[in-house]
Amino acid sequence: MRTYRTVVAVALGSALLGGCYKGGGADGSGGGTDGTDTGGSDEGTVEPPAEGGVGVVGLRRLSRSEMDATLEDLLGDDTRPGTLFLPEDVIDPFDNDYTNQAVSTVLIESLETMANDVSTRLVADAARRDAVVGCQPSGPADATCMEDFVARLGRRALRRPLSDEEVASFTELGLSFAEQRSDFYEGVDTVVRTFLQHPRFVYRVELGTPTEEAGVYRLDDYEVAARLSYFIWGTTPSDELLDAAEAGELATPDDVRATAEWMLEDPRARQRVDRFHAMWLGYYALPHAPELTASMRSETRALLDDVIFDAPRSYLEVFQASGSYIDDTLAELYGLPAPGSDQPTWVDYGQSGRQGLLSHGSFLSVAAKFGDTSPTQRGKLIRTRLLCQVIPPPPPEVDVDNPPAATESDCKWDRYEAHRLNGACNGCHEQIDPVGFGLEQFDQQGRFRTVEADNPQCEITGEGAIDGQPFSGPGGLADYVIDNELLDSCMVDQLYRLAMGHAVADDDLRYVDDLQAAFRDQGHRFDALVLELVGDEAFMYRREEG
Repeated sequence: MRTYRTVVAVALGSALLGGCYKGGGADGSGGGTDGTDTGGSDEGTVEPPAEGGVGVVGLRRLSRSEMDATLEDLLGDDTRPGTLFLPEDVIDPFDNDYTNQAVSTVLIESLETMANDVSTRLVADAARRDAVVGCQPSGPADATCMEDFVARLGRRALRRPLSDEEVASFTELGLSFAEQRSDFYEGVDTVVRTFLQHPRFVYRVELGTPTEEAGVYRLDDYEVAARLSYFIWGTTPSDELLDAAEAGELATPDDVRATAEWMLEDPRARQRVDRFHAMWLGYYALPHAPELTASMRSETRALLDDVIFDAPRSYLEVFQASGSYIDDTLAELYGLPAPGSDQPTWVDYGQSGRQGLLSHGSFLSVAAKFGDTSPTQRGKLIRTRLLCQVIPPPPPEVDVDNPPAATESDCKWDRYEAHRLNGACNGCHEQIDPVGFGLEQFDQQGRFRTVEADNPQCEITGEGAIDGQPFSGPGGLADYVIDNELLDSCMVDQLYRLAMGHAVADDDLRYVDDLQAAFRDQGHRFDALVLELVGDEAFMYRREEG
């Protein structure tokens, strides 16, 4: 049964989303303030971006990962409540694609359960509670303390300042429960639960000011701050970022670029880059024991940190590195010299046949099937994720839940030949199977092998082909996709997709084409690409759906 508190919480915010993405409306500034200047755009018609490139951006709900990070930054809650309570996100390839999000009864009820749990634990933890409240109440009816708390928390939770009316409404709500229960923190509990179910907390609402181009809106500075923060950090804007919005320091593309420069120095940017790659390349959830999973994720994270943050250089080195950061566990698994450490330490690959991220256990663990590697699934992963190509699903009559039929003496290449001989399957499998076979010398944990485990008489050569061109192993594949400018263009597409919450569409092409050209012109620097993305004027706009 829903409590009175929950009914109040839902009632306060239930009407906010009905018209959010069909014009600016009464709240067209997106700031939700009482009309004072808070750093957003002036009301009225403004010019659209001179170069165009504004894509549709729909209403985005916080993903479970974004909810976890937001609650940790907002309330100091590191228990990952979003992951614990909210329905699983569709990750295809990213978890923040609004086209994969839908409202459901399960979602609404899980938000209520999460809010109740988070708030109950917050109020019971005096140290965390006092840090969030920010003042010591003189008694249950301390209106000044409640108002101060509401204004401060509301600014962070809703990602913009509250209007005077909103502050008064939330304060009255909190005090009513505080006085009724003779406990100030009962009021705090009610306010926190209300904010955590508020539509403007759960969703990233972007309204903006109408421009001279129909259906195109210029975001206000607080909306720009939120777009920046969830792209670069994967979490809610900090006080410093909201202060920049309030001071009018996010009003131009140069302002946004300058802000992004210091945001990239924050550790949260490293975490976001790590998660971007884990989702893009599919290794966000590895099927191994926790210790091995941690070692694999640490290896890939260390290489990304080195190339992108610690000694910024060409991003292509992530896929061409001659060594990696491994611990003793991975050294044994890979058959490389042990560094004598349980921390990621640089070890040269030597003549092991490895090169870059495509030879990491994290990546090679993806797309296994039937208790072994699957050339089909690996090839599809390369085509769809690394190269942004489309592979249609198999015909409905094809059995994909059982391995290709074979006798005990058949080698894997022979078993998979049935795909290539079937007219209904040949077109796709000719594109993906040869790619996957080029990685076959590495098993589903990334161990090197030269024969099949179940059929030692079957040699594994590691020879593959892509687009009719032969290659051998992860290095040969990486070199081909880099030399033919397939990898860099896809990565740019995927980063844009993460930033905007949807796949690249026709309206986005000018923006994305410019990003791809800039990425190559600037030596494939990932940090420079991020700055180009947020520094494009189109980053500060949205196009209306429909």
